[in-house]
Amino acid sequence: MKLLEGKTVIITGASRGIGKGIAEVFADHGANIAFSYNSSVEAANELENELSSRGVKVKGYKSNAADYEQAQSLAEAVVKEFGSIDVLINNAGITKDNLLMRITEEDFDKVIEVNLKSVFNMTKAVQRTMLKQRKGSIINMSSVVGVKGNAGQTNYAASKAGILGFTKSVALELGSRNIRCNAIAPGFIETEMTAKLDDQVVQGWRDAIPLKRGGSPEDVANACLFLASDMSAYVTGQVLNVDGGMLT
Repeated sequence: MKLLEGKTVIITGASRGIGKGIAEVFADHGANIAFSYNSSVEAANELENELSSRGVKVKGYKSNAADYEQAQSLAEAVVKEFGSIDVLINNAGITKDNLLMRITEEDFDKVIEVNLKSVFNMTKAVQRTMLKQRKGSIINMSSVVGVKGNAGQTNYAASKAGILGFTKSVALELGSRNIRCNAIAPGFIETEMTAKLDDQVVQGWRDAIPLKRGGSPEDVANACLFLASDMSAYVTGQVLNVDGGMLT
């Protein structure tokens, strides 16, 4: 059974990691996928080809979600090309970790802009289309760090906590039009980025998780699939922790 048959999904920052994992699972469930990427053209072209081979419509857009005008243009282009926007996944994000005493104003501002303002930009950009359709599902990628904080990540934690407040407010504003808005808070997810870290450090993290392993992009994608599909038709304003029990 294909849970997203015929639905159009926008995924920001999908050329690698969690975003790519979501795009792959969604394509397998029949979704037509518009994804944005900021720099990696080669990876984006590869993803476009890979997903197209699964029999769905796919198009990658070079677009910076942290730029208000680019976000508006992206939404317009997707409606023109695909005819609708049923699901938005705000996944674009960066880290610039440091202790508060060492963090620069520039590093604080940049993380807030890319991680939090992009969510405002894209949600605002798709709102009109979803209101006309009288349906839609918006999924915002937060983090366990946004729920509980983390030393050395004041900027990242603030951006991801901000997403939670934004998500709940949008759910309250748009619920009467059958537009749902939820957040996912991933824990330690193993991607290309974590593969570069020291093995012992990573094993230490795994050992501290109740399920004794890191998550995969597919674990996050499956939670997104639930929130994007009609299976979660009565779920809005929620934060789903996908963390192997880390916050238990």
